[in-house]
Amino acid sequence: MKIGWAFTGAGHLLRESVEAMEELANDHDITVFLSHAAEEVLKMYGLYDRVLAVTGGRYRELASDSNQKFSFPITGRLSLGKYDLLIVSPTTANTVAKIVYGISDTLVTNAVAQAGKGKVRTLMVPVDIEEEDIETVLPSKLEKTKCKSCDKCEAALVCPNAAIIPHEEIDLLKCIGCGACKDICPYDAVSEGKIITMHMRPIDILNTRKLEKMEGIEIFENPSKLLEKLL
Repeated sequence: MKIGWAFTGAGHLLRESVEAMEELANDHDITVFLSHAAEEVLKMYGLYDRVLAVTGGRYRELASDSNQKFSFPITGRLSLGKYDLLIVSPTTANTVAKIVYGISDTLVTNAVAQAGKGKVRTLMVPVDIEEEDIETVLPSKLEKTKCKSCDKCEAALVCPNAAIIPHEEIDLLKCIGCGACKDICPYDAVSEGKIITMHMRPIDILNTRKLEKMEGIEIFENPSKLLEKLL
């Protein structure tokens, strides 16, 4: 099959989505669609190179908001029915809201709109799906309670992208999730994969319910459930 896989800027279920995409890429051609936020967040979590690795060749491309500009020409393939399937996982509440209200001003929302016009089946994993708090994983974080304010911050010195502001924070827009800072800090002041609890807003749950009723769209609670549908 020819599959479009779109990522948005959610950190929740991001690693699981990458793993599911990699599994499908073993037997199918995957075109990756990245929103601006998705490109940033994949790098923060150290997953961007894994996404890049599935591309290369016709229908194994990487399309992003930055390289598709404002007209998103690649999504024309979806309106012409040249893909068998479009997957959006994970899907942020912002993306869900735009789709529900017919707004298609990003690469991903435009891809969903064009898939609808081309009668291409769309499978989505919204991160705001249940009326309960969820646990999610953070990218790298500087734990100030453990930081000893060393004169020479070993974590900052080893960072390849100068993403660490010593004794203060990690600039996540520069971070590539390599983990070098965590490995070298003698005081374990850099956390990676810290779990936090997030509250799901009623408005976001409501929009997910509306999304579920849209023609040609099927939603799943996680990437594993989506894979079960396809494999």
